[in-house]
Amino acid sequence: MAQAFLLPFEEPLVRLRDQIDQLRALGSTPNAEIATLEEQHETLTNEIYARLTAWEKVQLCRHPLRPSTLDYVNALTEPFVELCGDRGFADDKSIVTGLATFRGRNIVIAGHRKGRSAKENAERNFGMPHPEGYRKAKRIFELADRFCLPIVTFIDTAGAYPGLAAEERGQSEAIGACIAALSRVTVPVVSIVVGEGGSGGALALGVGNEVLLQRFATYSVITAEGCASILWRTASRAPEAAERLKVTAQDLLALGAIDKIIDEPRRGAHVDPEGAIRSLGNALESALNGLCTLDGHALREQRYARFRAIGRYTA
Repeated sequence: MAQAFLLPFEEPLVRLRDQIDQLRALGSTPNAEIATLEEQHETLTNEIYARLTAWEKVQLCRHPLRPSTLDYVNALTEPFVELCGDRGFADDKSIVTGLATFRGRNIVIAGHRKGRSAKENAERNFGMPHPEGYRKAKRIFELADRFCLPIVTFIDTAGAYPGLAAEERGQSEAIGACIAALSRVTVPVVSIVVGEGGSGGALALGVGNEVLLQRFATYSVITAEGCASILWRTASRAPEAAERLKVTAQDLLALGAIDKIIDEPRRGAHVDPEGAIRSLGNALESALNGLCTLDGHALREQRYARFRAIGRYTA
């Protein structure tokens, strides 16, 4: 577990693991005692990750070592041919788009991309797209529809960039056009939230026939800090806001906002990236297999009905 990125709820596990490692290094501790501590570590791990709060899951989905869009794309597809630019203003590196082959099926990919280092985060604007990023995605969606290729989107953003320049270039219009383009296509669309799915910045890539969420990912109309700042004028109540927003995979599945939870390693995708990638790949293959049996009209109607049903209240 990376000490530099230790989350508060992980501290008891790290302390116990350090104790076990120190006893092993001494070489004089009976094996039975070490085995007992290992059992305690296993039990504590199960307890902590079984009762994570919504705020702790928000922290986990933001972990800087968590696999992101290109990690999944590079591991699951071959080759991936990136397509850049919106053909109007610039190439926004906070969204990656391209063509790929996934388990024998040609697909089109669009996804948010955060950086790993400070330099890469600056280049990719921390995964918060400008309008040209959404216009690039819209272009790839229309290309997919033209050539009858399934669309796979990866969602991982705190939200669209809210800066002055983005607003001047039509941020809201670009998001709306992206949503409209996904709504119109007659090919299968699978949207996967692999980290933080925030606001319209996430929804622009989230109009799928199936919307999947990793177990520790989150999806919400606003960040917990943003909600707390609006409601209570302080971001310090973000943990309370996260609970009320119902951002977790389990809450969203119960509300009908997503279709399936993708399992991930017990302590999060960053601990076992290969396991997380394998699980996501299997879920994606299953979703595409089911959707590719439908014709274009049925896919569009199913997508429309799916989103019209969200939030429907029955007494």
